[in-house]
Amino acid sequence: MSNETAQNTSNQAISKLWVDILIFAVFLITMEPRLSRLPVHEWLSLSMIFGMIVHLLINWDWVAQVSQRFLGRLGGQTRINYILNWLFFIDGTLIIVSGVMISEVAMPALGLDLSIGRGWGELHELSTNLALILLGLHTALHWSWIVNTVNRYMIQPALRIFLPENKKDGVA
Repeated sequence: MSNETAQNTSNQAISKLWVDILIFAVFLITMEPRLSRLPVHEWLSLSMIFGMIVHLLINWDWVAQVSQRFLGRLGGQTRINYILNWLFFIDGTLIIVSGVMISEVAMPALGLDLSIGRGWGELHELSTNLALILLGLHTALHWSWIVNTVNRYMIQPALRIFLPENKKDGVA
């Protein structure tokens, strides 16, 4: 692998990691609107649309490749991951649509007064609870990538800063 290819791979992995960390942090903050308060909950939730789009664009090559091979030869874990990702995407879309429909702060601030029915709130609650399960499964399937990427691009560089090579070997 050339240095340029290795650098591109490294940059892409770092970008994916930071986008995923940001999406995860925002998701956790928005999971409890009583703690973050409704305005923060609604505006941060809407910002997650951008995060989801960036996440999809960063991973688009994988999505396209697996989509083409889905009915052919494909590993079991990859097939499960693909299906889980689609379920997560559909559920995220339900969360966003139902959230927009029950919005009390963001949509009125944008001049949109949407009439709501009780069903939108129930759908929002159900899809949000499902998202927790899907996020757990998604994280579990990607755990080795998360651990390896954090180690490679965060922990190891920090160790090189604080423990130069000669100190690691016990040489002062």
